[in-house]
Amino acid sequence: VRIVESGGGLVQPGASLRLSCAASGFTFTSYHIKWYRQAVGKERELVALITKDGSNTTYADSVKGRFTISRDNAKNTVYLQMNSLEPEDTGIFFCNTWQSGTGYWGQGTQVTVSL
Repeated sequence: VRIVESGGGLVQPGASLRLSCAASGFTFTSYHIKWYRQAVGKERELVALITKDGSNTTYADSVKGRFTISRDNAKNTVYLQMNSLEPEDTGIFFCNTWQSGTGYWGQGTQVTVSL
């Protein structure tokens, strides 16, 4: 299993970013995918989840209405569109899937929202 996140960067408050999570080494369409965020000194928190067929999504209250998770099963990729970014969104964003009781993570992509 290999997961690679990309798309992070330094942006000003109110800006947008789109993160990508490219997955390989497993049957992508068989698994739900999650995005987590970890700020410095804080625990990793679930930001968004998308079901294996893309029919259902859930979001943390802090990002509802601003973030959108989607997936392209033909490209084995999950996206996180982040709009109206706030300084509180700063952190490392990780993509995750659980398979047979084992969690798989990418290396993360840094998002910094600052003036």
